[in-house]
Amino acid sequence: MDLGIKGKTAIVCAASKGLGRGCAEALAQAGVDLVINARSIGPLEQAAVELARHGVSVTPVAADITTNEGRAAVLAANPAPDILVNNAGGPPPGMWSDWEREDFIKALDANMLAPIAMMKATLPAMMERGWGRVVNITSQSVKSPIAVLGLSNSARAGLTGYVAGTARQVAGAGVTINNLLPGIHATDRAISLDQGVMAAQGITMEQAQAQRAATIPAGRYGTPDEFGAMCAFLCSKHAGFIVGQNILLDGGAVNATL
Repeated sequence: MDLGIKGKTAIVCAASKGLGRGCAEALAQAGVDLVINARSIGPLEQAAVELARHGVSVTPVAADITTNEGRAAVLAANPAPDILVNNAGGPPPGMWSDWEREDFIKALDANMLAPIAMMKATLPAMMERGWGRVVNITSQSVKSPIAVLGLSNSARAGLTGYVAGTARQVAGAGVTINNLLPGIHATDRAISLDQGVMAAQGITMEQAQAQRAATIPAGRYGTPDEFGAMCAFLCSKHAGFIVGQNILLDGGAVNATL
């Protein structure tokens, strides 16, 4: 399928690996020129070299997207992208009794306020052009909260509420905003959570992974490639009537009718 976005430009945050890299890969395959961001310069530059093999321009910007300075650096590389993919690593797991105000502020900065700031910076130019796509990578916990991820549950739910209203305010200008809600995917984040299961239960990594895979009707972890394919579709010319949606990619793990 021709996604109809060849020659457009995108900012993809946290794109050196994992789900962000999957999204950047799919957009590059569709002919989109990229500004990619991550904190560590080495993996980011390696990702840029590999993504450029698709024949697109790739500009790596090593910065912390959760800070004002980091966002300014990324936006300096492309102040007016056609496509914005917001993404940032989730806060650490724990128990309700572990978290103090400072922990919540950090989670909000990373997983709610940073993507909101990026949208505020890029939406006006998209609206002026009459076309734009924003995809926020959130979590299945928005639909089905995960007890040990209370910081993530809180921050991402706040972003979801913001998007619900904002998406409907900009849709008439040809701009769509949607959220992708990943379940368990084969990424570094999954390894970190698997290690938590190992430590808590005194089991091996293989046992922890098998135990978590058994909670997924598909019987396996998702892949960054299939996640990226959905992201690219939401950024395509075919997705202009998809507005303010929260789309699960979780292998059926969330058991809900709606």
